[in-house]
Amino acid sequence: MPYEMRVLRPEEWDTWYGCLELAFGGTPASPEERALDKSLTEPERSLGVWDGEDCVGSASAFSFRLTVPGGAVVPAAGVTLVGVAPTHRRRGILSSLMRRQLDDIRAGGGEPVAVLTASEPEIYGRFGYGVGTYALSVDVDTTRVRLNLPPGADGIRLRLADPEKALPECERVYAALTARRSGMLVRQPGWERQGLLDPPGERDGASPLVCVLAERADGEVLGYVRYRVKPDWDLDGSAGTVEVRDLDAVDPAAYAALWRYVFEIDLTWQVRAHKRPVDDPLLHLVTDVRRIRTRTRDALHVRLVDLPAALTARRYGSPVDVVFEVADAFCPWNEGRWRLTGDAAGAVCVRTEDPADLELSVRELGSAYLGGITLSALAGTGRVTELRPGALAEASRAFQGELAPWLPHQF
Repeated sequence: MPYEMRVLRPEEWDTWYGCLELAFGGTPASPEERALDKSLTEPERSLGVWDGEDCVGSASAFSFRLTVPGGAVVPAAGVTLVGVAPTHRRRGILSSLMRRQLDDIRAGGGEPVAVLTASEPEIYGRFGYGVGTYALSVDVDTTRVRLNLPPGADGIRLRLADPEKALPECERVYAALTARRSGMLVRQPGWERQGLLDPPGERDGASPLVCVLAERADGEVLGYVRYRVKPDWDLDGSAGTVEVRDLDAVDPAAYAALWRYVFEIDLTWQVRAHKRPVDDPLLHLVTDVRRIRTRTRDALHVRLVDLPAALTARRYGSPVDVVFEVADAFCPWNEGRWRLTGDAAGAVCVRTEDPADLELSVRELGSAYLGGITLSALAGTGRVTELRPGALAEASRAFQGELAPWLPHQF
């Protein structure tokens, strides 16, 4: 590659970020988003490709902590801010950035997993990333849908709160939830600010962000919702929309009370929410699920950087003793035959010369890693081959989690 690749110097950040904006269509980020991105960027983990004085490629990584099945928290590299200038595409720049980044992550020795959210999902499979979580979007006609409330919902107190001042309470709720679902990120300092981003230029006619807390009678905060209201009127009257940004709760009664609140906001007849878990309890609370329009899309893409360390870090829902024959052309240190033995108490993954039970690539292991996508489903595509009868069912059951993995926000 006839260009210079180097670690980002802090004074180069604006030029480097400008390259990213150009790669994503040339629309500049809002000042609020730009300032947050700058504060969160880790320059020592950021790479730039330079053609003379021009930055023509970028990639970075955040130092994340990822919840995996069994409730353990694993260090993970959050791959982000990846882009190539439109004048320099198809010249090997992206491949070179991915090569250097994965080598650096491996050399660091502390992150067995890399994760990302993809602007174009087809790009990252060739680098060994597999789709590990999906996100649900819902669009509810609240004139025709009601909620079957669980016991205790009527005793929950709801209180309007300033989003900024309520942030500590909201973060305590979020932190309590991270151990319950794989795929959630334990928030590192500064990331709590992302939930408050509310640039006026991006509201598209909606209100500023509103926050409501759900509390017990003694004042303990059990949940929160952050939302906007987008007013609208037609010949029949009001037709506003409630746009839910975040809705989290540690208690079923508080969870249902918050949804009832947004369903009943005056002068609105629909509620929209994105980035929900695909097994969201909302689907089981509504009186008529057919009146909810749903859509799923890929969310978190997972890449095993240190295969044995990654598989050892998580727990398994049933006993497993399986030998994998793994292909990984991009990170050949993961290739070969690995024996995984484990259960709900722990696991061990070591190299072996024993005959293989399953044949697959590291991409399929990444997809199954968080427990939401089964190896059996992937076998239906021909990407997992069973070599020992019964091995596929055994491994698929063991990898599957109790709840669908969920990434609540982008990065």
